[in-house]
Amino acid sequence: MTDKSKGMFGGETNPSNIIPKKYTLDSKIKFRCHPGVSCFTACCGNINIILTPFDILRLRRFLNMTADEFLLRFTTPIFIEKTDMPGVKIHLDENGRCPFVTDEGCTIYAERPSACRYYPIGMANFHEGGEEGVESEQFFFVVKEDHCKGHEEDTDWTIGEWRADQGVDECDEMNKEWLELVMRRKSFGHQASLSDQAKKVFFMVSTDLDKFKELVFNSSFLDTYDVDQSILDEIQKDDIALLKFSYKYLASSLFGTNDIKIKPEKIKESSKKIKAKQSEKEAGAEDTYKELLKDRDDLIESHEKAGIRKKK
Repeated sequence: MTDKSKGMFGGETNPSNIIPKKYTLDSKIKFRCHPGVSCFTACCGNINIILTPFDILRLRRFLNMTADEFLLRFTTPIFIEKTDMPGVKIHLDENGRCPFVTDEGCTIYAERPSACRYYPIGMANFHEGGEEGVESEQFFFVVKEDHCKGHEEDTDWTIGEWRADQGVDECDEMNKEWLELVMRRKSFGHQASLSDQAKKVFFMVSTDLDKFKELVFNSSFLDTYDVDQSILDEIQKDDIALLKFSYKYLASSLFGTNDIKIKPEKIKESSKKIKAKQSEKEAGAEDTYKELLKDRDDLIESHEKAGIRKKK
């Protein structure tokens, strides 16, 4: 979830910062970050923090802002690494530091983004081709940068204990389906590209739940998609349910999954329109062919008449 020049954890992408070992939830590490450590908040500068839809929801709630206000004030648009999917990252201040960090620490610590919670533990998620129903291989790795003195602290954790303490499991659960969309798009490489309209839809749904809610309930959305009333009732009052529903909509609209089904009558209507257009094209092609034949016959006739005149 980082751009091409920086790693998730802020430094230049550098494999030497990653300990070359696969870790499990039961693997043990030594690490502790606190105000007394000499490098406190050093990792909060010169960093690219890509925000997931769940991050944006939590942060704007905490700051009591609308999505538009939060995005304009605190984020910069980007394309998610190795895709043409638009997203946002936190906009750093004039000193290249996170705007939410002070000398005393993080002012949004309780609702900090997913990327901040992971450090220094990363999770590798290999999802073969980004296909539906295919289990991904997961393991963990440790990032150990020279400036970070937290690794020298005498505090033992298992990876599982660290993740629980940082609230990572909830983030993983809420980010999973969105990240799978990104992985699926990455698997296509440069062989295909999203249309401008698809990019706009992905950006709007990923960054502004209020606008997505407006789309669902105040447009022709429900004339097109078959959504149970129980689901509509839930997403009307619960932003988390709406967030999860938004992932299913993106999967259906961008990749043609069956997460949200189009109403049969809409499919028939669309099919009729396609057939009508095909008929129009076929009729047009037939007319063009007839015109070409006529032009050819007229040309042959004019040549024949010219030949007769020469003989005379």
